[in-house]
Amino acid sequence: MPIIRADTGIITQINVFTVPEGGQQALIDLLREAATSCRGVPGWMSASLHRSLDGTRVVNYAQAHDQAAMRRVFEHLRSSGFLDRNQALGQAHPGLYEVALTVE
Repeated sequence: MPIIRADTGIITQINVFTVPEGGQQALIDLLREAATSCRGVPGWMSASLHRSLDGTRVVNYAQAHDQAAMRRVFEHLRSSGFLDRNQALGQAHPGLYEVALTVE
C-alpha cells in the first residue's frame, strides 16, 4: 500500500513514460510483471501505475523503505532485464523523491 507522508524516509520513484499511440497497455503489463517480481526484494513497498487519458503517457509511482532498498530494486530490475524491456515500449523520465508536504 503506498504511503504518502512527510518525514518517513520512504523513497518514491516517479517515472513518466512517453509511449507511442496504442502503447499504454503493453507497458502497463510489463510494469505489472516487473513490480510483481520486486515483491521479494528487501525494502520494496509498492508500485502504482497510472495511464494518461490522452493515451500518450504511463506513470509508475513506486516506493521503497529507503535509498538502499531502492538501489536493490533497481539492481533487481536491471539484472532481470526489465529496464531494457521498458525502453522498447516507451521513453522513460525517472526521478527519485521524498514527500515534502501533504495537505488533506
